[in-house]
Amino acid sequence: MLHQIALLLVLVLPFAGCLAAALLETHARNAAAWLAGAVTLIAVLLLAALYPRVTDGGVVSLDIAWVPQLGLQFGLRLDGFSWMFGVLVTGIGLLVVLYARYYMSPSDPVPRFFAFLLAFMGAMLGIVLSGNLIQLVFFWELTSLFSFLLIGYWHQRAAARDGARMSLTITSLGGLCLFAGVLVLGHIVGSYDLDVVLRSGDLVRAHPLYFTALVLIVVGALTKSAQFPFHFWLPQAMAAPTPVSAYLHSVTLVKAGVFLLARLWPVLSGTNEWLWLVSGAGLVTFVLGAFVAIFQQDVKGLLAYSTISHIGLITLLLGLGTPLAAVAAIFHIMNHATFKASLFMAAGIIDHETGTRDIRRLSGLFRYMPITGTLAMVAAASMAGVPLLNGFLSKEMFFARTIETHDGSLVDDMLPYVATLAAMFSVAYSLRFIHGVFFGPPPVGLPRTPHEPPHWMRLPVEILVLVCLVVGIIPGLTVGPYLATAVTAVLGGATPVYSLAVWHGFNLPLLMSVFALAGGVALYFMLQGYLARGVEGAPLVRHLKAPRIFDSVMVTLSWRWARSLEGLIGTRRLQPQLRFVVCVALVAGLWPILDRGLSLGTAPTSGFDPVFTMIWLIGVACAISGAALAKFHRLAALVLIGGAGLATCITFVWLSAPDLALTQLLVEIVTTVLILLGLRWLPKRVALAEETGRIAWSAHVRRVRDLVIALAAGGGLATISYLIMTRTAPESIADYFVENAYALGGGRNVVNVILVDFRGFDTLGEITVLAAVALTVYALLRRFRPASDSIGVPEQQQAQDLYAKATPGRGHGDTAADYLVVTSTIMKMLFPVIGVMGLYLFLRGHDLPGGGFVGGITLAIAVLLQYLAGGIRWVEARLRIHPVRWIASGLILATATGAGSWLFSYPFLTSHSAYADLPLIGSIPLVSALLFDLGVMLLVIGAITLILIAIAHQSIRSHRNTPPPAPPTTAASGA
Repeated sequence: MLHQIALLLVLVLPFAGCLAAALLETHARNAAAWLAGAVTLIAVLLLAALYPRVTDGGVVSLDIAWVPQLGLQFGLRLDGFSWMFGVLVTGIGLLVVLYARYYMSPSDPVPRFFAFLLAFMGAMLGIVLSGNLIQLVFFWELTSLFSFLLIGYWHQRAAARDGARMSLTITSLGGLCLFAGVLVLGHIVGSYDLDVVLRSGDLVRAHPLYFTALVLIVVGALTKSAQFPFHFWLPQAMAAPTPVSAYLHSVTLVKAGVFLLARLWPVLSGTNEWLWLVSGAGLVTFVLGAFVAIFQQDVKGLLAYSTISHIGLITLLLGLGTPLAAVAAIFHIMNHATFKASLFMAAGIIDHETGTRDIRRLSGLFRYMPITGTLAMVAAASMAGVPLLNGFLSKEMFFARTIETHDGSLVDDMLPYVATLAAMFSVAYSLRFIHGVFFGPPPVGLPRTPHEPPHWMRLPVEILVLVCLVVGIIPGLTVGPYLATAVTAVLGGATPVYSLAVWHGFNLPLLMSVFALAGGVALYFMLQGYLARGVEGAPLVRHLKAPRIFDSVMVTLSWRWARSLEGLIGTRRLQPQLRFVVCVALVAGLWPILDRGLSLGTAPTSGFDPVFTMIWLIGVACAISGAALAKFHRLAALVLIGGAGLATCITFVWLSAPDLALTQLLVEIVTTVLILLGLRWLPKRVALAEETGRIAWSAHVRRVRDLVIALAAGGGLATISYLIMTRTAPESIADYFVENAYALGGGRNVVNVILVDFRGFDTLGEITVLAAVALTVYALLRRFRPASDSIGVPEQQQAQDLYAKATPGRGHGDTAADYLVVTSTIMKMLFPVIGVMGLYLFLRGHDLPGGGFVGGITLAIAVLLQYLAGGIRWVEARLRIHPVRWIASGLILATATGAGSWLFSYPFLTSHSAYADLPLIGSIPLVSALLFDLGVMLLVIGAITLILIAIAHQSIRSHRNTPPPAPPTTAASGA
C-alpha cells in the first residue's frame, strides 16, 4: 500500500506544486525556486525508493475505479522502463530548477515560470506512468498545452508567440492522430489496459486494422519527437527560455514520441511496415538534422537540429525491430539526456554572460570562461561519440546494429554508409560549437563582458558532465543495472545478451567510429571557408523553409478557407447564428421521425383543465408579444418574456416538480437583471415610423421565414414531449430513481439525489462548463468597448433620468430620488435575509426542494440586490467577494469530494450517507454529497457575480469615457 501511495504522490506532487507556485507573488523568485526544487527532489526520492520493486521485471501498479460500469479506471503503472524515464524527468528537472533560479531575470514573473514547468513535469510523468492508453493520450495532450505555455513564456516577443503556436499546432494534430490510433488499437485488443495491450502483440500484428493503427500511432509519435517531415517546429521553439529548451530537448517533450515507440515496441514492431515507416523516418531525420546543424549560426539552433538528429538516431534504432537495436535505443535515450541537457545549459550560460548566442560574434571565450568551456567541450565530445564518454558507447552499439541484415534491401545494404555519414556530420557540428565559441581571437563588441557564471548556476552542468565521464569509463558498474532493468521491462523474455564493455577489440563498428571522427574533423575544416561567410542556413536546403510552408498552409486554412466558409455561413449578428442552430436541430429531430415515423402513446391522459389552459394561454401570449415588441421596446419585451418564464414556472408547480419551479423562478430573476444591465449596449432601434411605413418586401419574407422556423421548432418539440409523456415503458428509469434515492443516495429529494449522486458526472461537467462560460464572458466584456452610437435614444433618455435621480447631490427634495434612497436601503437590509434563505435552501436540498444550485442562485440574487442598491464599488468594498476564487474553490471542492471516495476504495463520486447522534439534538443525517453540493453552490455564486462585475465595470468605464449626461430638461422629462 505504501508503494502505491508513493507512486500516486510522484504524479500528484508536480501538479500540487504548480498550484502553489501560481499563488505566489509575481516576483517571489526564491520562494518559487525553493518550492519547485522541494517538489522535484521529493519526487526523485520517491522514485528511488520504488526501484527495488521494479527490478527483475517487477511492476508497481495502482488502479483506481473511475466508471467501472464502462470499464474506465485511473491506472498508474511503474516498471523498469517507466522508472528510468521518471528518474530522468525528475532528476534533470531538479537540475533545471536550480539552473533556472540563476538564469531567469528578477524582472520576469518567475513563479509563473515554475508553475508552468511543474505542470509540464507532471504531464510528462503522466505519460510515463499511465496504465492505460486513453489516460496516456490525455497526458500527451497536456504536454502539448504546457509546452505551449513554456515556449511562449516571453509572450511579448513575436518569435515566442510564433514558436509556441507552431509547436501546439503540430503536436496537437499529432495527438489527434494518436488518439485515433489508440482507439483502433483498443478495438483490436478489446481493452485499453496497457498490460493487456502489451500481451497482445501477435493478435495486433495479425489484425486487418494493424496498418491503420500503426500509421496513426507513428504519426503521433513523429510529430511529438520532431521527426521528418514534422521536424521544423522544434528549432522555432528556441524562443523559449534556455532552461525550458534544456528540459524539452533532453528528456521531456521530444522524448515522449520515442518513449511511446519503445513502450509499444513489443506490440507493433517486427513487421516490414514498422521497419519502413519508423526506421525510414528516423534515418532521414538523423541525416538531415545533422547536416543542417553544421550551418546554424545560433548556438541554440545548432543544438536544436542536433536534437532532431539524435532523436532520429533513436527512432531509427527502434524501427530496425531487433532486440539489440532496442537495447541501443534505450541506452542512447539515457546518454542523450545527460549530454544534451548540459550543452543547452552551457549555451544558456554563454548567452547569459555575453548577451548573444550568435556564433559569428562569439570566439575565444575559453580564456574568459575556462570552466564552462571545459564542461561544454566534454559534453560536445560525448555528443560527437568520442571514446571514454557515454555517447561513444551507445553510438558504437548503433553502428553494430546497422551492419546487421534486416530485410536485405538496397536501403538496408546502404544503411552502414549512411549512418557513418550522419555521424561525420555530428562530429562536424560538435566541433563547430567548440571551436567557433571557445577558440579563436578574443570577441569584440559583445553586449556584456564574458565571465564565469555563479557557481550554483554551473553546478547542474558539472553534475551532468560528470555523469557523461563516469558512464563512459565504467558503464557496467554505473549505468549497467539500471539499463538492464529498463530493457527487461520493454523486451521481457526477448531480452538479448549484450555488453557494455568500453573495448570490444578491433571490429567494424570501431572502424566506423574512427572514420566518423576523422571524417567529421576533416569535413569541418573543409567547410571553414563557407562557414566564414556567415551565411544563414545550410546549402541545398537553405531555401526550403519548412516554417514558411507551415505559415502558408496556416494562412490558407485559417484565413482564406476559413474566411470563405465564414462568409458563406457565418455572421456577426446573433439572429442568423441562432437561426442556423435551430434549423440544424430541426433537421436532426426530423431525420429519425421521417425514417421511422411517429406513433401515439397509449398512456391515459388527464382531462381538460381550464385554469391550466389559461396559464398556458397567458404564457403563449407573453412569448408572442415579447417577440413582436423586441424591435420596438426592448424593456417591455424583456418583461413579457419574463412572464412566459413565470408561466413555465407555474407549470412545473402544477405538474408536481417544485425543484424545477424553484430553479426556474430564480434563474428568471438573475437572467432578467443581467439582461437588463446589458440592454444599454444593444444597437440602436430603428424608429417606429420607419418600421411601420418603409418595410421592404424582403423584410416581410424574413419575418414569415422566422415565424415558420419558430413554429416548426416549438411545435416539433411540443409534439415529441407529448409523445414521450404518453408512452408507457415496461421498465422506467424513473422508478429506479424513486426506489433507490434514499437507499443508495441517502436523500428523499429524488431530483437532488440524481444531480449529486446518480448523475454526478453530468453535474461536474455542467458546473465546469458554467465556470468556463463565466470566465469567457468576463474576458470578452473586459475588451468590449461600446460605440458612441450603440445606445438608442429611449435607452439614453432612461439612463439620463436614472442618473439624475440616483446621483448624489442631484434631485434634493425630489420624490423619486427619495424613493430610490429608501428602496436602496431596504435592498441592503434584505441581504442577510436572502442569505439565510439561500443557506436554508442549500441545507435542505437533499430531502426537500432546494440544493446547491438553487442556494447559489439565491445568494447571487442577494449580491445583485446589493449592486442595484449601492453599486459595484460598494459591493466590492464591503462583501470582499472574489468570484474567480469562489469558482476555483467550488470546482476543486466538487472534484475533491468525488476523488475522496478513492480513499475508501470506491469509484469516483461515490457518495455515502450515515446518521450522527449529537447530544440534545439527536440523530441527524450526514451525506458526503453535501460537500459536492457545496462546491456547486460556491461555483454558481462566483460565476454569476463574475458576470455581474464584468457588466458593472464596463458601465463604469463607459461613464469615464463619456461626460456625465446633463440633467433632463422639463421637455425631455415630459416626453
